[in-house]
Parts: sequence; C-alpha cells; structure tokens
Amino acid sequence: MKKNILARCTFLALASASLTSPGHYVMARDKEPQISSSMIQNTIDQAYIKFKSMEDGENASYIPYLSKADSKLYGIAIVTVDGKIFKKGNVEYKFPVESVAKIFTLASVIQKKGTDTVLRKIGVNATGLPFNSVLSIELNNDKLGGGPPTGNPLVNAGAIATASLVEGQTLEKKWKSVLDTASAFAGHPLHLNEDVYQSEMANNQHNQAIAVLLKSYNALYADPSETVDLYTRECSYEVNALDLAIMGATLANGGTNPLSHVPVVNAATSAHVLAVMATAGLYNTSGEWLFKVGLPGKSGVGGGIVAVVPGKMAIGVYSSHLDAAGNSVRGQLALQFISEALGINIFSAKGN
Repeated sequence: MKKNILARCTFLALASASLTSPGHYVMARDKEPQISSSMIQNTIDQAYIKFKSMEDGENASYIPYLSKADSKLYGIAIVTVDGKIFKKGNVEYKFPVESVAKIFTLASVIQKKGTDTVLRKIGVNATGLPFNSVLSIELNNDKLGGGPPTGNPLVNAGAIATASLVEGQTLEKKWKSVLDTASAFAGHPLHLNEDVYQSEMANNQHNQAIAVLLKSYNALYADPSETVDLYTRECSYEVNALDLAIMGATLANGGTNPLSHVPVVNAATSAHVLAVMATAGLYNTSGEWLFKVGLPGKSGVGGGIVAVVPGKMAIGVYSSHLDAAGNSVRGQLALQFISEALGINIFSAKGN
C-alpha cells in the first residue's frame, strides 16, 4: 500500500512539473513554428500569381459606381502586430469600403456603449440569410419574442441599428465620429468618396425600408432618414488593401494600431468584434468561410476582405468580382491559400 501511494505521489509530482517547467506542454508551445518575413512575402506572391487570371464572379451591379470597377485590379497586403508590412499587386488602389466599415463602427459603439447594449439592442447571432434581408428582421423578431430583430451588427439591419447608436447631437457630428474612428484604425485620415455616396443615396430605398421597419419594432434608436444617411456615408469612405490590413492588424493587436501605436479601442472590444466577424463576417456563407479559412473576416461588396489572426497579423485583399453572397471570389481563394500555407487557421492545433 505504501509503495502504491508513493508511486502515485511521484506520478502526480512529475505531471505537475511538466505543466510548469520545461516539458511536454511548454515545449509544444515553444516549438510552434515561427513565420518568417520571407515566408510571408513568398506566400502572398504565390497567392497573387495563382489567382491573378481568375475571372469568376461579377461586380456589384445594383450600385452604379461599383458596377464600373476594373475587375483586373487585385491586391494583397499583410500587416503584423509588430508593424511589418508585406504587399503584392494593386494594394494602393482605393475602393469603397462598403460593409467592411461595419466592424469599425461596431467597435466604436461597443467601446462607448458597452457590450450589454449591443447584445440587448442589436444581437450577435448570424441570420443565415442574405445581408440585405428583410425577412430576417421578421424571423428574428418572432423568435426573440419582441427582442432585437436585427440579428447581428454585420448584416444591413444590424448595421443600420448600430449606426443609430453612434453618439452625436447632429448628423455631421455622428459622421465625424464614424470617420475619425475608421481613420484611427487606418492610422491616417480617410475620406468620403462623394460619387459613391451620391450613387448609393440614389439607390438605397431598400435600406430606408429596413430602417422604417426597425423603427416600428422599436429597434432603431435615432431618426430613420438620418440614420440611413449616416450608414450610407459609412459605406462610402475609401480604403485600399493595405488600409484594410492595417485596420485589421489593429484588432489583432488588441485595439492598438501597430504602426501609429495609438490605442483605438481596448482589447476586450477587439475580442468582441472578432467574435462577431467569425460568426457573421461573410454574410450567409460565414460558416463555409470559417470552415475553409479559419479566421475572423469581413467582406464588402466593394471587393475588399479583411481577415485577422489574433495576436499576429491581418490580411487585406481587394478584387471586385463577387459571388452570389456578395464576397470577393478571388479574395476568398487568396485568403484560403494564405491561411493554409502559413498555418494560421485559428482552429488548427500546433503539433510538437
């Protein structure tokens, strides 16, 4: 009996030591492959070449400005949390941010209003329906027994509701708050594309209807017309692929811009935004995206996608041709290739 007790004590002591001293678990972490700068650059070079001739998909036709985009333009940029920049292709080409803007406005609202406000007034569950769905509003309202019918902040209904929570006494002050936040994420001033804004204002009757419907359910928290105007401006500022990578890297870095070193939001806010991106960032194909790429991401019908590796880096991609869900076809393929080549899928366990 004494020998058995001694043997058990010895085993437990060794097991405990392996958790706190150099041993199996620590060595497993220590042996996690380091991604070199040359490996990152080589990978995006390969992704650029591999999909450069891809012509699948179509430009967003329901927004006149976007329908004219040059589908040959294609750029990939990576920014790490320690400020390293890697790029290939048309990374300086400016395009409308569109729905990618939703994550940065969401970050501002969470930071200023708190997570409980977002959970109670907007929700964070994926709808499984198209990004501009009105049916999702009715379905969520029925399901939640009169609770927030918007679904989540990354579909149009939820993003419009999020915009209605932006602080400011006037539309101009609210817009300044939105643009200032986005500019802080990018590390330099961003600007409204007036042509895009006017084009979308002339064709946003669907979003106006969504806002009025939300108001009827007490799920819009400001004037519907003013809120749709703010939301339309939010979708109309210009970025490029490098901007998206920097903005995403700010989230990856716990809310501090890795180039300007300016804290934009706190780490908790960044984590909440990344969670919503993982569940709803690519609209009704978000599950397929997460299955293939394994990274929190956000797309926009302007052709941009940003993907984030928490604590490490972010990737920004631009290509205007979209799939039926509104996501860049070439962008998705490039990001899947990069994720697999660099081993950055957040669900992949690192072996010894």
